Amino acid sequence: MSTAIETPERTEGPSPVAPAHPARTRLLRWWPAAVLLVLVVAPYSAVPVPGLLDGPLGSAGSLQLLATCLLFGALATGYDLLLGRTGLLSFGHALYFAAGSYATNVFLLEAGLPFALAAVLGLLFGIALALVLGSVSLRVTGIGFSMVTLAFAQAGSILVSRNPGGVTGGEEGRAAPADLLPSWLVGIDHTANLYWIALAYLVLTLGVVHWAVRSPTGRVWEGIKENERRVEVLGLKPYGFKLTAFVLAGALAALGGIVHLLLTGGSTPQTTTSDFTLSLLVMVVLGGSGTRWGPMAGGILYTWADHRLGDLAGSGAVAGLPAVLRVPLSQPLFLLGVLFVAVVHLLPGGLARLPGRLRAVPYRKETGHQ
Repeated sequence: MSTAIETPERTEGPSPVAPAHPARTRLLRWWPAAVLLVLVVAPYSAVPVPGLLDGPLGSAGSLQLLATCLLFGALATGYDLLLGRTGLLSFGHALYFAAGSYATNVFLLEAGLPFALAAVLGLLFGIALALVLGSVSLRVTGIGFSMVTLAFAQAGSILVSRNPGGVTGGEEGRAAPADLLPSWLVGIDHTANLYWIALAYLVLTLGVVHWAVRSPTGRVWEGIKENERRVEVLGLKPYGFKLTAFVLAGALAALGGIVHLLLTGGSTPQTTTSDFTLSLLVMVVLGGSGTRWGPMAGGILYTWADHRLGDLAGSGAVAGLPAVLRVPLSQPLFLLGVLFVAVVHLLPGGLARLPGRLRAVPYRKETGHQ
């Protein structure tokens, strides 16, 4: 005698993600192009953006801040090749950013080379440094890798501060020689050109990272992040693939250092410290590690907040508050820390998860899903 077993019906309800409308989906595919167009024409705009920027959108001060935000958005995107795509936690990424800046500046100041040639040589120096140090660092895994990269970064920071041969400027850094830079990159009247260079660097970084992640090598990176031993069982050698990610991320960082040299007019020792890399780590986590747009959004938001919250901390409004509020609010790092904790707690997965959560809210109300 057989016994029939009835399968109970599912009662959980549908997924809390609303089905996307085809027309809306096609429209949303074009939003990056629309945002890029707005960013390209921003220098021609005199629209005021109160609260976000001090002056009109196209003013020199606003463009300088926007260019810095775009630069660090790109830098965080490149760093996520290691952290979010390959699962490599490096504490020395700032070293390659500083290498691009300092090497280019040294070629300008010491060798008197034209800027274009100095920039190419500075980029090649950053790539070579990433190749050499990466080949050593990747001999160990896990926390050992992180500690080795930190040791190299600390060594580089000490070397810069010691000012060997007078080429780094020590704790003061070194200003870029204005007479050796192209005239269209020097002066407040050409801030828009620097802004467009920063925007081009962001677009290039996004394109390179997107292409690399979708390539066969990028699929191996994903496998290494999930389970490196399984990649080895399949007959692949993770070391070469990890070194490729390390060098590519280092090359993008070195290129960012050259752009930073132009934006700030010099090389600064602060870019060589491990604190600089920790800031990149915060940017990536804030935006959403391993996502296409998250690291960029995190880098832009963090950089903007770092500048604007510093102004808020020194404002008269904060100075007039009682001491119990004035003391913490007058510290920009405290404000940044509160912002970071709030985003991580309220948005697990970073800012990249926010659109999906917002789209799911009306659907939950319609279906009664909790």
